[in-house]
Amino acid sequence: MAKRNIIKIDEAKCTGCSLCIPNCPEGALQIIDGKARLISDLFCDGLGACIGHCPEGAITIEEREAQQYDERKVMSNIIRQGPNVIKAHLEHLKGHGENVLLSEALAFLKKNKINIPDMHSGHTHAGCPGAKVMDLRRKEAPKSKSGVQHSANSELRQWPVQLMLVPVTAPYLNNSNLLISADCVPFTYANFHADLLKGKTLLIACPKLDDLKIYQEKLGQLFKQNTIKSVTYAHMEVPCCSGLTGIIRGAIENSGKKIAYHDIVIGISGDRL
Repeated sequence: MAKRNIIKIDEAKCTGCSLCIPNCPEGALQIIDGKARLISDLFCDGLGACIGHCPEGAITIEEREAQQYDERKVMSNIIRQGPNVIKAHLEHLKGHGENVLLSEALAFLKKNKINIPDMHSGHTHAGCPGAKVMDLRRKEAPKSKSGVQHSANSELRQWPVQLMLVPVTAPYLNNSNLLISADCVPFTYANFHADLLKGKTLLIACPKLDDLKIYQEKLGQLFKQNTIKSVTYAHMEVPCCSGLTGIIRGAIENSGKKIAYHDIVIGISGDRL
């Protein structure tokens, strides 16, 4: 047993509509006694393909002690459901940047002499666009008719941005300069994109409302598994925002790596202090 991301179902909100079931190709969900239930930790990859299909918002992701996800057992279950489900599962892994699991799934198909579907055609229902890993670093800022780039262009280089949703294996993390921002900062600091975000990979967190223990473990894994050039923590001047400072510094120290750290404080009035 180890801590990892896994879905959580709010029984009070769940109406048993079953819309989540076909959108979990791994087979981790079933409707039992009129409610959606997670039947096996082994089958839940924690990536949340089912979340966007719940009309009641009853499904979330939490980090807790759970049995390790087993791709081989999942594939044994998936191949019985046919090529469309196989394709949905592979696209699900690919969309989240889970390259190790995707390699395991493809190896399983090859070993069992099962055709590998084309993942670039057709439409499946396994995607969860709110958490789909997207690398935006190569996008070009739009230009005006005069050919001049506007200063207010977005500097966002990836998706998702919420620390809880970003996989520690996301490809855009490696060799990056991280900006960890308290989630009030972008609303308060008008020059956030041009001054703070430009050239950096963004992670958003709330030091007051989120579980800092989860962030401590996730940042520790992130720093250990990736080459991080620098970390900048931008936060508000209010005391509750400083709670993440020690956690970031501690995670860097525990990683055993030399990572430059910068601390930026934004005043409530929107000034950089």
